[in-house]
Amino acid sequence: MIPSVRLSPAPAAFSGSNLRSKSASIPSISSLKPSKYVVSSLRPLYLAPLEGPRTAELKPQRRQPLEFRCAASAADDKESNAQVPVQSEGAQRLKISIYFATWWALNVIFNIYNKKVLNAFPYPWLTSTLSLACGSAMMIFSWATRLVEAPKTDLDFWKVLFPVAVAHTIGHVAATVSMSKVAVSFTHIIKSAEPAFSVFVSRFLLGETFPVPVYLSLIPIIGGCALAAVTELNFNMVGFMGAMISNLAFVFRNIFSKKGMKGKSVSGMNYYACLSIMSLVILTPFAIAMEGPQMWAAGWQKALAEVGPNVIWWIAAQSVFYHLYNQVSYMSLDQISPLTFSVGNTMKRISVIVSSIIIFHTPVRPVNALGAAIAILGTFLYSQVIWLLLRFPCGSAFPL
Repeated sequence: MIPSVRLSPAPAAFSGSNLRSKSASIPSISSLKPSKYVVSSLRPLYLAPLEGPRTAELKPQRRQPLEFRCAASAADDKESNAQVPVQSEGAQRLKISIYFATWWALNVIFNIYNKKVLNAFPYPWLTSTLSLACGSAMMIFSWATRLVEAPKTDLDFWKVLFPVAVAHTIGHVAATVSMSKVAVSFTHIIKSAEPAFSVFVSRFLLGETFPVPVYLSLIPIIGGCALAAVTELNFNMVGFMGAMISNLAFVFRNIFSKKGMKGKSVSGMNYYACLSIMSLVILTPFAIAMEGPQMWAAGWQKALAEVGPNVIWWIAAQSVFYHLYNQVSYMSLDQISPLTFSVGNTMKRISVIVSSIIIFHTPVRPVNALGAAIAILGTFLYSQVIWLLLRFPCGSAFPL
């Protein structure tokens, strides 16, 4: 029970030594008359943790307005809260930038060794299978030794992963077939049209809408790729179609991956590991049917005779770097949308195209280089349009 306090006009002072005894003599509220005593909400009530239902004596003071520093504190809190998202956003951008830089560097190394392997051992189905097998073995070893925590998956997870694995398998094999038939630079020039595939798939199959500038930015991408294809010195229809099929397959892979990762506790690293394992299971029987052990044995003997033991190192390197660059890309996909992923995937092709032309001494005609430059410029404009739409929203339904 909370006792009332008698308000006396004369000030009373109590020392700390007699506070307990004085407070014990205060009558309970039930025994007091309301006419003689008033409980004021303007005076502070000090409660002490004494034994029993008792209170601390209230020291009478001259009534003064209470002063609070709520305004200053609220302003400080508001300012502090406003700074946290900015710092978090900056750290997030830095993290994604590091992912992208690492992803691009690993992809350049993979493409160099992959082309060396295909020049000496032109069996893209087996090469694709070995890449997936190497990555699967690396992750299984990491899980077994607890270097990486194994993912907790169920049947529903593998059901959702299946269409992603199918698209990934088709895209991987198609790109490898393309690079076995044409130059690395030409394959990646054609694959720079991936944003166009992403927009068209999102528009016509997923029902997404885009502002007009997005469609306009696709014109130089498509035109540049067409000019580069027409003027390619070593044009091959199988190589061209392989790059186009790879574009379409990887767009579906990215869309399915982003949807499959929503609400899942599996990290990007483990997600891609599971994807590699399932893709390996899907691809292996098709690789045996398309090429077979007899063709592989004959090609292997020829590769050893022409190149020597270096081909073993090349196969191992391209397999390892293939898994690493895809693993990093999926770690970045944790943070971004499929469309942004396609932009980053296209921008990295600049370094791949330039490095492959230098290393393999690929002949390039001026008009072919112009087509490649237009396609790359279109990709840059496309990314800038997306950035502007993100910074200055126009109210359109945009999947970023």
